[in-house]
Amino acid sequence: MGKQKNRAGQGLYWRQFRLTAGMVLLTLFLLGASFFALSYNYARDEKSADLQAKAQTVAELSADYLESNVETQGEALQQLATFAASVSDANFLICNVRGEALLTTDSSLDGKTVTLPADMAQRVLTDGQYTGRSTINGTYEKSRMVIAVPAASRLTGETVGIVLAVTDAAAVNGMWRNFIGLFFMTSMVVLMIAFVTSSVTTMQQIKPIQDMVRATRQYAEGNFDIRMEDYGRTDEIGELATSFNAMAESLQQTERQRREFIANISHELKTPMTTIAGYTDGILDGTIPPENERQYLQIISDESRRLSRLVRRMLDVSQLQSMDPLRPGEHFDICESARRVLISMERKITDKGLDVDADIPEEPILVLGDNDLITQVIYNLLENATKFARPGTNLYLGVKLQDAKARVTVQNLGDTIPAEELPLLFERFHKSDKSRSEDKDGVGLGLYIVKTILEQHREKINVTSENGVTTFSFSLNAE
Repeated sequence: MGKQKNRAGQGLYWRQFRLTAGMVLLTLFLLGASFFALSYNYARDEKSADLQAKAQTVAELSADYLESNVETQGEALQQLATFAASVSDANFLICNVRGEALLTTDSSLDGKTVTLPADMAQRVLTDGQYTGRSTINGTYEKSRMVIAVPAASRLTGETVGIVLAVTDAAAVNGMWRNFIGLFFMTSMVVLMIAFVTSSVTTMQQIKPIQDMVRATRQYAEGNFDIRMEDYGRTDEIGELATSFNAMAESLQQTERQRREFIANISHELKTPMTTIAGYTDGILDGTIPPENERQYLQIISDESRRLSRLVRRMLDVSQLQSMDPLRPGEHFDICESARRVLISMERKITDKGLDVDADIPEEPILVLGDNDLITQVIYNLLENATKFARPGTNLYLGVKLQDAKARVTVQNLGDTIPAEELPLLFERFHKSDKSRSEDKDGVGLGLYIVKTILEQHREKINVTSENGVTTFSFSLNAE
């Protein structure tokens, strides 16, 4: 499994690397193709312009020779043409208007009769220039680059001959190869930089993912202590690492609560079941005398009911966590709900010898929420206050409208709850050590249900306890 995960990470690394490398190579290929075409055209045009300029110079110098055909001028012209050929890597052919070669600087043509193709001579005479590739009627085995210009008389301006500058294609390719060499050298440097940069960047992107894969394997095994580094980044990877750690914290807290829940529920279930089983066995095997059986059967009945209440409360919690009471958008009178709770609690309050101080307005105060659930909240708070109030003291239940909110307050006079224990009152199965002796019938879920219902209404429950006065309060949005 670990090897497969590792190979998956490597596969992602190489896919990213190949993608980047492919994009760089494709870009260089397109740039190279464009550069090769442009550089070749540039080299060819540059060479053509150079040859044309030299051919034009030779044409101007050969005009007198072509017009008079004086032998001494032919020798001087031959020297000039040979010099021009030596400095331009090209050979020159001086022809008459019929295209017959009179002088040439190409020694390979000595003793040969060279005549220009008719179309070439015609284009020079009509267009004033010819540029192209030709073997000149088979004079050369391979096509060569030819620049042909007319030679005009200085006196009359008439064309008296044609001058050709002929060069091998290798002369043009030589200049082009210099461009190509420079491009390839630059491309190799760019490729090396791109590959190194891509490798480093890809590894920086893959490493957090590999760390997350290892962390998730640990989470799958139940180890939620692993945390991601932030890698000193504030981009999406940094945000992902922060969110990943937040998820780990949430999972760890959920796992801790789950274990605590199982431990608590096991303890709460074990106590009544042990009592029921013990007393039942005592009755069956005769350990408990017959005259005491009714007393212990009453204990068994009480424990059975407490066990039933515990299971019912657990089901209530499960249902509460899966519903959204605000979705229907119901409005109800919180004052009427408080009065109904107070009436239903009358017997328990009277049995405890408590006096009730009810501060509930006659006018209705409409709030948004689930009427039954909020009634359950008020009932649980009032029942809890009644249970732990000192006999003969006052019990306060108040409802008032304040800042567009209906505020409900339940207050009693009893033992002061330590400040460090106040946040724990709303945890599942939490009961203080002192309350365990007083609240034998409780299951420790009443205040947890209160908190759960109010959280679903997007509200919070507040509690204070000073000098024996304990106050619970919460608020709801009023219409």
